[in-house]
Amino acid sequence: MSTNSTLKEAAAVSTAQGAAAAVRLTLRDARLWVLIGLAVVFAAAAQAVGPIVVPVGVAAVTLLPMIWGLLAGGLTSGQRIRPLPVDLQQAANVIMGIAVLVLGARLAFTIGPSIPLLLDAGPALLLQEVGHLFGTILVALPLAVLLRMGPATIGATFSIDRETSFAMVSERYGSDSPQYRGVLSMYVYGTIFGALVVSLVASLAASLGIFDPRALAMGSGIGSSSMMAAGAASIVAVHPEMSEQALALASTSNLITSVLGLYIGVWVSLPLADRCYRLLTRDKDAVLPGRKPKAESQAEPESAELAADAAQILARPTTRVPLWTTTSIVVGIGLVVAAVAAHGFTWSMIACYAVLAALVLAGLGVSRVTRGRLPAIVVVITLGALLTSPVSPVAGWLSRNGESVDILSVITMLLTIAGLSLGKDLPMLKKIGWKIVPVGTTAIIASFVLSTVAAEFALGLWG
Repeated sequence: MSTNSTLKEAAAVSTAQGAAAAVRLTLRDARLWVLIGLAVVFAAAAQAVGPIVVPVGVAAVTLLPMIWGLLAGGLTSGQRIRPLPVDLQQAANVIMGIAVLVLGARLAFTIGPSIPLLLDAGPALLLQEVGHLFGTILVALPLAVLLRMGPATIGATFSIDRETSFAMVSERYGSDSPQYRGVLSMYVYGTIFGALVVSLVASLAASLGIFDPRALAMGSGIGSSSMMAAGAASIVAVHPEMSEQALALASTSNLITSVLGLYIGVWVSLPLADRCYRLLTRDKDAVLPGRKPKAESQAEPESAELAADAAQILARPTTRVPLWTTTSIVVGIGLVVAAVAAHGFTWSMIACYAVLAALVLAGLGVSRVTRGRLPAIVVVITLGALLTSPVSPVAGWLSRNGESVDILSVITMLLTIAGLSLGKDLPMLKKIGWKIVPVGTTAIIASFVLSTVAAEFALGLWG
């Protein structure tokens, strides 16, 4: 039996089982309040603990509050004594879908005021984005395929997977997909070790003396503030005379990557990674020179394993949570965590979250009307950026209220909810396991190096 036919049969059986066991949860259900209570406690506690700096040789690794929230949620949902029921884990998945859109709306508040800076950016700053686009796909994706990471390869290698990647992948593939687990694995790895990797590779590249320091600074802006800061600091250590210029270029490059990365990710890099993955994994035994095709009996275990995975995912009962319920939950948890982060509560937080919720509902509405042709995350971030741009009459009011909600507090909320949905996915996350280390390291290094090379080339043309 072929792999495709096995998967189709498993999917058909499991879908019928899942449809029969559909569950709908509302705020009237006491069990849903258990999930809400756990999310509030874990996220608030993680935010209260704050960042912890761990020295690693000459560098340091900063463990941010989001890590504690993810760990607490993951341990609670995945422990064997009394794990969180699967339907509540699925409810956490549904809530997380709204949380990632709220994060996108909050990120848009930082994009709008910077639009003039983006318009003034030179060709070198714009061209370096090509390196970020192709770096991970050209280098890290083939490595992940070689290591047999499966469909998680797509989520782990279409970018270095920062905050907006959650929304892009969950909207396209679903938050219960292997691709989403690839994003989550890469995000956690990048959060813990990304700054250290960029610091080491930037220091090595700067010491070689083959790149213009300005190109290195542009290469440091790979879409993560912590990685950008680590890379710029390493470059400044080798070229102290260019400290101000290097930091300015790195910051601008990072902003451009964050803004353009969204649109490029949705319409270019994510579809491209999907196509490349399908191309590299299709009939690989027949196309690789010098390798004999596997016998049918040898291929059967892999087909059976894929069928078992499909059955495991699709046989789960489908849990539904109304949109207004999920939005209310996210706003409520977000307000608590924002108050903990700010060491106090203000009415500006309520105003900010009200606008964020309105943007999310508008984005979902437009996406539904256009039948998904305009993804909700694109609509949310575009509207948020326009409302906070210099031409908007409400830009000042939105920016002031937006400052009351720390972006990191939104991320802590998001990853805590993600942790509470992880228990059901731990067996599949274990299949990724150690593989994310070489793949993640390669993705970060490739993004930095190819972006630096692109910037070097552009500086040679335009100066």
